[in-house]
Amino acid sequence: MPFVELFVPKGSFDQERREKIGGRLVSEVMIAEGAPDTEVARSISWLVVNEIDAWFVGGRQLPAGEKPKYVVRVGVPAGSMNDDKRRDIVRRVTRVLADADVDPGRFTQATAAWVHINEVPEGNWGAGGEIVRIEDIAAMVTTG
Repeated sequence: MPFVELFVPKGSFDQERREKIGGRLVSEVMIAEGAPDTEVARSISWLVVNEIDAWFVGGRQLPAGEKPKYVVRVGVPAGSMNDDKRRDIVRRVTRVLADADVDPGRFTQATAAWVHINEVPEGNWGAGGEIVRIEDIAAMVTTG
């Protein structure tokens, strides 16, 4: 199940935009992963928004009022991805950001948003005080 981190310059979002992105981002990643849309699967699919005080590009701080840059990190268990799923995640995440932006066309450029897919090696994911393996997650989301 995904753990999604959205990084954006502080003050880039109003509450409506935050909810528009936050409400869709994890759902889209779950679809790309092939996860079932169940309460159990949703309960372990998290998103956090990190509003960054200072954002620099090429050694220059972005000026106030400049269109925000985004970085989205998607953490998933290793072994759950292939190139088609990775490509689908990148496309879906980018579409969610574009749909919430006043200038959606800018997301065709590599300078608007980056998506990093971090595959957590088997044995390096933990919950409830225990190591959680991919088969544990699969069993949990299919049988509860």
